[in-house]
Amino acid sequence: MKTSALTALSPLDGRYAAKLATLRPLLSEYGYMHRRVQVEVTWFIALSDAGFAEFAPLSEADRAYLLGLVADFDEEDCAAIKQYEKTTNHDVKAVEYWIKAQFQGRPALEQAAEFVHFACTSEDINNTSHALQLKAGRDQVLLPALRAIIATLRAMAHQYAAVPMLSRTHGQTASPTTVGKEIANVLARLQTACERIAGVQPLGKMNGAVGNYNAHLAAWPDFDWEAFARRVIESPEPEGLGLAFQPYSIQIEPHDWMAELFDAIARANTILIDFSRDVWGYVSLGYFKQKLKEGEIGSSTMPHKVNPIDFENAEGNLGLANALLRHLAEKLPISRWQRDLTDSTVLRNIGVALGYAVLACHSLSTGLGKLELNEERLAQDLDHAWEVLAEPIQTVMRRYGVPGAYEKLKAVTRGKSVDAQALHALIAGLDIPRADKDRLLALTPAGYIGKAAELARRI
Repeated sequence: MKTSALTALSPLDGRYAAKLATLRPLLSEYGYMHRRVQVEVTWFIALSDAGFAEFAPLSEADRAYLLGLVADFDEEDCAAIKQYEKTTNHDVKAVEYWIKAQFQGRPALEQAAEFVHFACTSEDINNTSHALQLKAGRDQVLLPALRAIIATLRAMAHQYAAVPMLSRTHGQTASPTTVGKEIANVLARLQTACERIAGVQPLGKMNGAVGNYNAHLAAWPDFDWEAFARRVIESPEPEGLGLAFQPYSIQIEPHDWMAELFDAIARANTILIDFSRDVWGYVSLGYFKQKLKEGEIGSSTMPHKVNPIDFENAEGNLGLANALLRHLAEKLPISRWQRDLTDSTVLRNIGVALGYAVLACHSLSTGLGKLELNEERLAQDLDHAWEVLAEPIQTVMRRYGVPGAYEKLKAVTRGKSVDAQALHALIAGLDIPRADKDRLLALTPAGYIGKAAELARRI
């Protein structure tokens, strides 16, 4: 059976392939190979400028040619590397052999071929490649997807800032809020979560087999290899890799920064799971309607249904993302002694983890675009919940020292259906200043929103 969207084991490469087109070139095996070529070429060019008598500085033409190997890297190049891997059974060595093969016909490069992968262990190439992959996936795909949701939420928070809505704590009626304020709550959390994601600094190490520059110093004992490695890792692309330098490692970079990043992404996902469930509930209550799409079907047997499928899909995919992200965060910082291979196979799934998160963002954005506020339904709920005004009434009573204020309101409202008439009768008999009595008599559930509108507008 041929591999296709219909036969793919993962829905990310099957059913949802089109939605992840921007992520695939970055976090696929192709993306991994591309970054490995970039790291090897960057290291090679840097070595040529290190001042070694055995490796003269490259000509501008040869530098441009090498950088072209990175810039023009395509699927055919990746397939050629995989052909080398069939013989080597080692993917990093296959990259080295492919690069050396590209030197044919260029005498200076052929002469310097043994400086490809010079003094490097495979993990010097892999850890920096993964860092470049994750940095690109985060900055070019994930954060823009999250920021698109943030922009939508901000617009909704402002648009619905003053639209009153009945709150529910423990599933029961509670002090009113506004639709905009509840969206602003999510927006504030998500903004902070995005800042945490963006603030994680990808690290890289290029210090040899066990992190001590053993081979490097064997070749050139008097050369400052640590400063050189730092310069290659921290210098902006293309002279360097544009990462932060990790000075201490075993054979592998410890992956703590990755764990921090995956935890930060999982935290954002958890916020969005919470939001997805809340919107699902508001659709169920009728607070939101969903725009109809011509030809779409909600049930194979119930023609009336318009299901909140985008929020359900988002919730499910966010859960899948977090299951992988949490395993990655817990597993990757652990390695037996100076190296075991358990991180290698796990790291091949970083694209899957981010893929489910990005897919969920697409679903959420689509779902938010379908929502239409049903202000009539919101007003109905508020008009049937006069009991929520027990809170302001007893609070004003307490201000003026009326004994047993809380208990009196509890007797009138707890577990009972309360209407305006009953509350007004209670207010009329209170021994409080006339102005406060009139203010309470004028209060309605829809008007009891505190600073909700102000808070929603200023975010």
